[in-house]
Amino acid sequence: MWSHLERGSSPVDWCESNYSISPVIAEFVNTISNVLFFLFPPVLIHLFQEYAKFFNPAINVLWVLLMVVGLSSAYFHATLSLVGQLLDELAILWVFMAAFAMFLPKRYFPKFLGGNRRVLAFYSSVISVVSTGLLVMHPKANAFALMTLALPAIGFLCKELNRVKCARVYRLGLRCVAVCFLAIFSWIIDRMFCDTWLSIDFPYMHGVWHILIFIASYTALVLFAYFNVSEERPEQKPQLKYWPSNNFELGVPYITIKHPCKKDTHLAI
Repeated sequence: MWSHLERGSSPVDWCESNYSISPVIAEFVNTISNVLFFLFPPVLIHLFQEYAKFFNPAINVLWVLLMVVGLSSAYFHATLSLVGQLLDELAILWVFMAAFAMFLPKRYFPKFLGGNRRVLAFYSSVISVVSTGLLVMHPKANAFALMTLALPAIGFLCKELNRVKCARVYRLGLRCVAVCFLAIFSWIIDRMFCDTWLSIDFPYMHGVWHILIFIASYTALVLFAYFNVSEERPEQKPQLKYWPSNNFELGVPYITIKHPCKKDTHLAI
C-alpha cells in the first residue's frame, strides 16, 4: 500500500523531463501550470454569489471541485506517484458527474426519475462510486477513458448552443468549444510526439493542456449554469456578464439574475 505513495510509482509519465528544473518536483512546468485552478475558483465563487443565493447554491461545489482537481494534479505531477495519479483522475470524474447531475435539462430525464433532480443526483453518485472502483483497478488506461467523456460533453454543449437566442452567450460557447479542441490537441501531441518536443527543448504541451482545459472547463460550467436557469426558471432572466469589465468579452464570464424574486405568472395561475 505504501509503495503507491512513492515517487515514480505511477505507470504514467508525461513528456516533460523529470527533475530537470527542480530536485524536489518531478515535472515542474506540469505542476505549476495548475495555478489557474487555485486562482480562479475563489473569484468565481464571489461572482456567482447572486446565482447561488437566488437559484442554486450547489454551483459553488463545482468551483471547489475544480480546486481539488488542481491540487490533485499538482501533487501528481510533483511526485508521479500512483496515489497522486488516482486522486487527479478521480477529481476529474467527480467534476463531470456533479456537473451532469446539476445541469442535465429535465427534458432529457428518463421517465423513472419523475423529473426529480435529487434522484438523478443519487444515481449519478452511485455511478461515480462504481467508476471510482474501475479507475483504481485500471490506472494505466484512466487518462484515455476520461478523455472520452469530453466528446459527448462538447456535443451536448453544441446542441444547447443551437437553442440559445442570446448572441453573447453563443459567442462565448463558440470560444469555449474552440479552446476545448485546442486543449485536446495539446494533450494528444504531448503523448504522440514527445520526441519531437524534446528535440526542440519544449516538452511542455501537457502544461499548455492544463491552462487550456481549465479555461474550457470553467467556461463550459458558466454556460451550463446559464442554460439551467433559462430552462427551469426563465422568468428570472439570467444574464451573461464579464469581469472586470462587462464590455470586454475576453474577461471572466459569470451569470447574474435579472429578476431574482420574480415569479412565473403562468405557474401562478
